[in-house]
Amino acid sequence: MSEGLLVQKTSETTSKTRRRPKLLIAASGTGGHLFPAIATAQQLADCEIEWLGVPDRLETELVPADYKLHTVKMGGVQSGLGLDAAKQLARFAMATMQVRRLLKRGQFQGVFTTGGYIAAPAILAARSLGLPAVLHESNALPGKVTRFLSTWCTTVAVGFEEAVAHLPKAQTVVVGTPVRSQFLSALDNEPDSLANLDIPADVPLIVVVGGSQGAVAVNQLVRNAAPAWLDSGAWIVHITGTNDPEADSFEHACYVHRPFYSNMAALFSRANLVISRAGAGTLIELAVTGTPSILIPYPFAAEDHQTFNAIAFQKAGAAELHQQSELEEQKLQGLVLDLLASPSRLEHMSQAARSLSTVDSAAKMAEIISAQLFA
Repeated sequence: MSEGLLVQKTSETTSKTRRRPKLLIAASGTGGHLFPAIATAQQLADCEIEWLGVPDRLETELVPADYKLHTVKMGGVQSGLGLDAAKQLARFAMATMQVRRLLKRGQFQGVFTTGGYIAAPAILAARSLGLPAVLHESNALPGKVTRFLSTWCTTVAVGFEEAVAHLPKAQTVVVGTPVRSQFLSALDNEPDSLANLDIPADVPLIVVVGGSQGAVAVNQLVRNAAPAWLDSGAWIVHITGTNDPEADSFEHACYVHRPFYSNMAALFSRANLVISRAGAGTLIELAVTGTPSILIPYPFAAEDHQTFNAIAFQKAGAAELHQQSELEEQKLQGLVLDLLASPSRLEHMSQAARSLSTVDSAAKMAEIISAQLFA
């Protein structure tokens, strides 16, 4: 009898221990890394989650309200030799040791990361302790950290099918890219959700979003081309970012410019056409809302990865791809006017964009992570 009670008690204790495993999420820097991680975290109700980031980055604003945030000083390791590279390597080694101590002291059961340089110390520290490390890569061309450390990960989930070929030795699975919950609910947004922008319901809407990094060239191009679109009866909402010194230089009754806009889900849902860079985060949001786009990849993105993302959308028929160096005012004017004059083509692009979305991507990621934590 006592032995049976002991077994039952041990089983109950084990069950309680497994009910809420601890997970460390390493995601830092940009919305492209943070939003998929946050979307996944929201699906992991059975886990106790803490966060690993870098001081003075976006995570310090977005994460602490919901998750305990730990930070380590970490930066990208530049190629080549020299004092700066040596300092970065030393910082990387220190960060890895700090994360290893954090994982041991906090009794974490695993790590989930969305890539970037914060992923390296998180993956290496976890695997040195025998803990599972799950990585999500959102770009069609995986980043350097993903390529170098993919074989160390227990699972590498990817947003684009094209990424698999670049990770031949990794345990890969295609899940799409987790998207912010506001974009999923945007499918049911009420028409007045953009009432503060005062856009008439019956006019074509062009939305321009260059992002804060590298947006100035696109912003200038759009302002030069805008008069022709406005003359055709279209409205323009231009999200300029915060680094454009000429953001206030163009005015028109049907042209609205903002440094940022909080309800991008509703804005993309309302738009007839979006002109954008080709970051993976923006593209998956366009896919979820089924919004046709003209993509102008940021020419200085690491390894030109935005072009690889844009090619995937172009091949599917969801977007037109144009390199910044080849695009000038008259050409962009004509591209937009031709698309707005062809509702059937825009509808085809919209359907193609939706075909690239995986609305349950966050849930799929949560299943993968939970299966390893509860194993």
